[in-house]
Amino acid sequence: MKEKKEKFYIGIMSGTSLDAIDIALCKDKNSFSLEYALTYPLDRDLKRDILKVINKKILVREVGQIDYRLAIEFSKGVKELLQKTKLSPKDIIAIGSHGQTIWHEPRGDYPFTMQLANPSVLAVESGIDVVADFRSKDVALGGEGAPFAPAFHKELFGNIKNCAVVNIGGMSNITIFSPELIGYDCGCGNVLMDLWIKEVKGLEFDRNGEFAKSGRVHSKLLEAMLSDRYFKLNYPKSTGREYFNKDFLIKYLKEFDKIRDCDVQATLLALSVHSIANEVKKFNIDNLLVCGGGAKNIYLMEELTKVLPDINIKTTSSYGVDLDYIEAMIFAWLAKKRLNREKVSLKTVTGAKNNTILGGVYASN
Repeated sequence: MKEKKEKFYIGIMSGTSLDAIDIALCKDKNSFSLEYALTYPLDRDLKRDILKVINKKILVREVGQIDYRLAIEFSKGVKELLQKTKLSPKDIIAIGSHGQTIWHEPRGDYPFTMQLANPSVLAVESGIDVVADFRSKDVALGGEGAPFAPAFHKELFGNIKNCAVVNIGGMSNITIFSPELIGYDCGCGNVLMDLWIKEVKGLEFDRNGEFAKSGRVHSKLLEAMLSDRYFKLNYPKSTGREYFNKDFLIKYLKEFDKIRDCDVQATLLALSVHSIANEVKKFNIDNLLVCGGGAKNIYLMEELTKVLPDINIKTTSSYGVDLDYIEAMIFAWLAKKRLNREKVSLKTVTGAKNNTILGGVYASN
């Protein structure tokens, strides 16, 4: 039998945490695997302006400018990856670009989800065809438009018995390999912890959870936050910064007298841990695989292990899939699925009416 020729796809992910742009070069040969990856820093001014779009009233002109600026940053990252791998644009079948989520409202009067990073600009600047706007079709079909990771998780880990996968990014989401695929957003992952330590320490994140570890969990604050209506919703469900943000935190903090900054940090970490663990406990799970930035938070992982003592918890890296780049890989894989006109099996995850082909194709010439 003639050996299958290798094909290369690039996946780009800029997540809710807004910490950087992850770029994954994936090889499609006998399996879909990570060949090379890099993290491209997100320009500080651009990050500030993205947060302004999310949190404040702004001009349409500013949205258009950020859409363009993000695409330029994405293309710079792609060019760096090509340079380091000694590949040229013609070696790449396509880029799968998630874009940067600005607003996600699949259950409003006019359901929509919006990601920026102009795919036409990215295609022209990189010289590579781009597949983008993956989420809108699912929302149009009545789905949540998120999370999409479960379909790829099943591809990678679906043969592991009684297994769940949790991605801890800005938000956290869970994948369950039951007779039918289940997946949904558990709630806040890193976003509130990052927000708080930025507010009180001027740091981008709490490395290894050290600041949280120096404090004590405020049990009544934790109880109040865990009683929030989002955690009571049945799946399918999804969320983002439009819900878990500074206003969310202020709403709960104002009910209490002054709490030490480190105790707030400890409580926010506990919120992430328990909101994940509470979902895991709903299913017959023996093995839990964790990926995303939160998997590198040593204290968070220790606490997760404490509240789930009977479950074997490992990172996806233990199974040969880099915990940092699995989300970027997803969009390379989705680009492949789109170009092959293959439907993505997500209706049991998102609640869409049916499985469908996802993404639009933007030619480079």
